[in-house]
Amino acid sequence: MRIEQNYSLLKHNTFGLDVKTKYFVEYENEADLQALFRDEYFFSQQFWHIGQGSNLLFLGDFDGIIIHSAIQGVEKIKETAGFVWLKAGAGTDWDSFVAYCVENGWGGLENLSLIPGEVGASAVQNIGAYGAEAAECIEEVHAYFLETGEKKIFSNAECAYSYRHSFFKEPENKGKYYITYVVYKLSKKPEFRLDYGNIREHLADKPVNLDTVRQAVIAIRESKLPDPKKTGNAGSFFVNPYICIAHYEGLKKHYPDMPHYPVNDEVVKVPAAWLIERCGLKGKTIGGAAVHEKQPLVIINQGNATGQDIADLAAEICRAVKEKFFIDLSPEVNFI
Repeated sequence: MRIEQNYSLLKHNTFGLDVKTKYFVEYENEADLQALFRDEYFFSQQFWHIGQGSNLLFLGDFDGIIIHSAIQGVEKIKETAGFVWLKAGAGTDWDSFVAYCVENGWGGLENLSLIPGEVGASAVQNIGAYGAEAAECIEEVHAYFLETGEKKIFSNAECAYSYRHSFFKEPENKGKYYITYVVYKLSKKPEFRLDYGNIREHLADKPVNLDTVRQAVIAIRESKLPDPKKTGNAGSFFVNPYICIAHYEGLKKHYPDMPHYPVNDEVVKVPAAWLIERCGLKGKTIGGAAVHEKQPLVIINQGNATGQDIADLAAEICRAVKEKFFIDLSPEVNFI
């Protein structure tokens, strides 16, 4: 187990904020985590478990303990003629895991290429992109309950997955379960999803296989989204909102080009990026924070932003969208 004091979190948040934590603890296996749960000093402090920090906004230094999993690696635990089951450590880099699956001919995650973060976070956030969600391939989630230190293996159904949501994100459960492994079920005979974004357009003159789909997704993401290694950001800052059909129909009278995606007979999903752009907020700045010029769903650190700058800009976006469309935006990013 690694323990650091007065530790910079610059490399542990994709906004590139040089904030510090009183203590930084990194555990390498489940035994380390169990030892941490038996430590009285640990429970006397405030603490927060992070992955790569790709969905976090630190508003300032953290007066407590930041915990990170260094449990890595991928193990094949089961195989049939049509499927393979992989057990991946929670600290495994997500895109490296997707690349490994694609290289071995196992399908299901290729549309989720280049999403920053770690395997453990994929199970908490139910990450999704280009018509795919992590939940569609998750078989089990291994986690420890903070209050008792007991291990529980969650089935997919017990994770209660829905759009950008899981059991682990529910208010009564948030921060109370530390994920150590995620088991993914992948197909040896993948069915490709090409009708999202412009994937099919990218594949117009190419064969369709796992690698070409992955490369198409990477190319699309790189053309629209800033690289967090170069420009601090957390990807999509807001969740696409759900509104009732009556609300949507009322808005469509004023905005005929307003896009939507049916959810059920009563609800539709509206792209948050479209709402933000129609508010004229592309390029909007507060302090060192700015709305990205190409993708208004992304807030960037121009190099000198504080966490508060980013939070203030997010609040201004929410205010403008609420005022114009009577729609509440919810951050996908956690404020710490």
